[in-house]
Amino acid sequence: MLNARHLMTLSLDVGFAAMLTIGKTPAGLRRIAPVNGGSFRGTRLNGLVRPGGADWVVNRGDGVMVIDVRLVLEADDAALIYLTYQGRFLAAPEVMARFNKGALLDRADYSLAITARFECGAEQHAWLNNVIAVGTGEQTATGPIYAIYEVG
Repeated sequence: MLNARHLMTLSLDVGFAAMLTIGKTPAGLRRIAPVNGGSFRGTRLNGLVRPGGADWVVNRGDGVMVIDVRLVLEADDAALIYLTYQGRFLAAPEVMARFNKGALLDRADYSLAITARFECGAEQHAWLNNVIAVGTGEQTATGPIYAIYEVG
């Protein structure tokens, strides 16, 4: 049985207009989407997402979008936390085509799942260095919202 508890809800403000397209590579269509900010809320951890992070996105030939995100979180007590997560966005080809044109999708039409890890040097948040987390995401007009759970 998987033992998991809610760690945080993470909301991101993604700069879709500033997305860089690297082009088709052997891995797929590579793009980089800047993260301009956001917030996170949980029972043990709250704060803001610092600007400067990004999502290194690859749209594979099979239609799956692979995500690779790196962010700096700033907790309410000013501690800085490095968050990295990887995952995938799955949808039927016609749904993915609408998504790639910027359409907002019905939550039942896709699956967005991630695995996450944290690094922190601040003593009060050192427990994060041993956390393995999983999450599910929801698309919004400004960026994804993730429900992230600590697995233990």
